[in-house]
Amino acid sequence: MDWKQKLTYKYNTVDTLEKLIGINVLLFILTFVFKTIGFLFQIPTTFFVEWLVFPKSLIEFAYKPWTIITYAFMHSGIFHILSNMLILYFSGKFFLTYFSGKRMLNLYFLGAIFGALIYTLSYNLLPAFSGTGRSYLIGASASVMAILVATATQAPNLQVRLFFFGNLKLWWIAAFLVVIDVVQIPLSNPGGHLAHLGGAGIGYLYITQLNKGNDIGSWLQAITDWFTDFFQPRKNRKSRMKTVHKNPKTSSKKDSSRSDKQKRIDQILDKISKSGYDSLSKEEKDFLFKAGKDM
Repeated sequence: MDWKQKLTYKYNTVDTLEKLIGINVLLFILTFVFKTIGFLFQIPTTFFVEWLVFPKSLIEFAYKPWTIITYAFMHSGIFHILSNMLILYFSGKFFLTYFSGKRMLNLYFLGAIFGALIYTLSYNLLPAFSGTGRSYLIGASASVMAILVATATQAPNLQVRLFFFGNLKLWWIAAFLVVIDVVQIPLSNPGGHLAHLGGAGIGYLYITQLNKGNDIGSWLQAITDWFTDFFQPRKNRKSRMKTVHKNPKTSSKKDSSRSDKQKRIDQILDKISKSGYDSLSKEEKDFLFKAGKDM
């Protein structure tokens, strides 16, 4: 297998979480490539960032509507992207054991949208921001908080092992980060912390409604489908257009296997809630991960 085949294989096997992280890293690199070019040739290159970050001005947003999502793939510095991607990776891995990649995309976009809405409403309505000039929102934090809080809402007693702290329940970590955002609002970057809280709020609401049978992110399905198809190999895109003919006998067998699969998933989730994720065997973790991708 040559390097091209290896790259193709890796691309075909990465999950939604890894693609999200990859896009964030790629745009981060491009941002600094443009900055380097601007520095070397003494030319303005800020247009790249300005056309992707979310503005507080509603008038400016009117002619850059895509920024309500694109800002959530941009970062201002190495620590900014590193902290966001670490939290996204660990919370996202747990999220995918319960839900599909498409649901993760829906929630990522929801977190970005509601974070941006809280940000722009705060800057345009609250007295604390009345004297503020031009301001922009940048970073995946609102989306990351949405996924973290959603996972903590779904499995609050999930045990997570952290260096120096040992095993902690996932909801403790989520609650701590929410409190940190609240405390830091009057100290620095108030708009950013308010956006984080918007993402956290929609993460909690998304899961509580989903458990009641209401998918509040379903209206984003068209965007999610486009996003998923765009990053799929062409063969996979074509295969989705094939007509499927059902056979009653095979259909009943599939229904039976799905029922058995769901029972197995429920047993594993019960084990997680009682003893934590680390108590699972490798076979159980692999089974739950594969099942989550098919949901």
